[in-house]
Amino acid sequence: MKLKKITILALIMLSTIAKAQSIESSSHSTSGYIKSDGTIETSSHSTAGYIKSDGTIENKSHSTAGYIKSDGTIENKSHSTIGYIKSDGTIENSSHSTVGYVKKDGTIENSNHSTIGYVKDNGTVENSSHSTIGYANGVKREWAAVVYFFFKFN
Repeated sequence: MKLKKITILALIMLSTIAKAQSIESSSHSTSGYIKSDGTIETSSHSTAGYIKSDGTIENKSHSTAGYIKSDGTIENKSHSTIGYIKSDGTIENSSHSTVGYVKKDGTIENSNHSTIGYVKDNGTVENSSHSTIGYANGVKREWAAVVYFFFKFN
């Protein structure tokens, strides 16, 4: 499960691999890193996977795990679309049904417009009670919201 979360966070951090990034748990303990060459490492610096420049995500054996497209489409390893991030912050499932919204102020809402969480400017991710549930420093709010609130990547 930890490896899957690191891989998904790596998807989100695709656009920020210019320098090494830490992946932190809610207690600020480092659970992984994304290095400038696209290597995803665990907290003990074991290789967990790779992000290629074309958006391909690979596991540590170099098998493809998924893809992130520049148009907001998210695909699994079989190129099946699992969701969409629209330019207005609307999050849709693969059937184009709205599952939620990411507001410009970082408020995350479900499809009924009830607040389910927040993604702060500094990358802190909070639940609806403002308890910290994770960190996604330097990551687009929409991408963090997809991982923390809308999709389960199994």
